[in-house]
Amino acid sequence: MLQLRPNCECCNRDLPPESADARICSFECTFCADCAGSRLNGRCPNCGGELVARPRRPADKLARFPASTERVFKPQGCAVSTAG
Repeated sequence: MLQLRPNCECCNRDLPPESADARICSFECTFCADCAGSRLNGRCPNCGGELVARPRRPADKLARFPASTERVFKPQGCAVSTAG
């Protein structure tokens, strides 16, 4: 089950479970749409994988299967990707 991490690893922007602006790679590294598109060129800076829209868990399932509260943040920011 997806963790639905609560923030962007690059800019620390909040990404609640219902956010349409969350992007993830296959390892669930999580970024906002702005960082994923403008800084990372659609590639995860951690693994090089493709960043895609994170699925949204239906609200009625969040009570039983809550999103993660563990924040992952890189204060130094994310390297700009040249892959793509």
